[in-house]
Amino acid sequence: MSFRIQPAAPARPNRCQLFGPGSRPAIFEKMAGSAADVINLDLEDSVAPDDKADARKNIIQAIGDIDWGTKTLSVRINGLDTPFWYRDVVDLLEQAGDRLDQIMIPKAGCAADIYAVDALVTAVERAKGRTKPISLEVIIETAAGIAHVEEIAASSPRLQAMSLGAADFAASMGMQTTGIGGTQENYYMVREGQKYWPDPWHWAQAAIVAACRTHGILPVDGPFGDFSDDDGFVAQARRSATLGMVGKWAIHPKQVTLANEVFTPSAEAVAEAKEILAAMEKAKAEGAGATVYKGRLVDIASIKQAEVVVKQAALIAGG
Repeated sequence: MSFRIQPAAPARPNRCQLFGPGSRPAIFEKMAGSAADVINLDLEDSVAPDDKADARKNIIQAIGDIDWGTKTLSVRINGLDTPFWYRDVVDLLEQAGDRLDQIMIPKAGCAADIYAVDALVTAVERAKGRTKPISLEVIIETAAGIAHVEEIAASSPRLQAMSLGAADFAASMGMQTTGIGGTQENYYMVREGQKYWPDPWHWAQAAIVAACRTHGILPVDGPFGDFSDDDGFVAQARRSATLGMVGKWAIHPKQVTLANEVFTPSAEAVAEAKEILAAMEKAKAEGAGATVYKGRLVDIASIKQAEVVVKQAALIAGG
């Protein structure tokens, strides 16, 4: 193992990020009352160009007026290729209260994109005397973004989370699909006359997880477009959790419950992890580096795996 220790990701619950357009302030109270760990108020794709200014005002007002509890409160700004993003950042930091926690940068393509936003955020914070530093999160949703994912992950000490945005990612990659996440009908293999559908998002998710874990950032799965398909949402969320992602977006309120269930370690999983830790403590006391638990070998690496489950459960319980 490298002598450069892998940094820990931010210690906060991030099982579900619930999105809502800034042009619909009527839903903000319901979002605040949801069970989502993170609220993302949107100024980008869900807001029409003519509504951007009003949506920004709605969000600025809501940041101070609504009780967001202990949730992480984030605003997705417009892309750096638009004329809207600088005003999003300036107005949010000059006019909104200190309750704002985070800014989400869409379509991050390289480290310089994050540097640009970081520089502007820093300047406004200093000019306004803001004492609570704003954190950043990014969405990987372009070919450039996935090609430069590690440099993006290392780009700023403000960066706390990274998501995969499947729809724009698919378009940027030239993928022949109109689906947002999940199984793709034509992405299949055949064995003995039977079709099998592998996961077309797996490689990108794995790249994001590796970059995030290398640099102490929370890896998050993005949207699942078919909110009528609960089974499909859960299947993708479970794959993401198994790969090491800590949560998933919700674009519909009912997806919040599904995401929270998947990304909260079950009581059985926590109990087994604690039993493995206890078994290894016993083996260690007996001078052994490994032991057998339920018919399978467990060793020092098993301790690290079990600790992930126990720590995640404790973090969620405490949040």
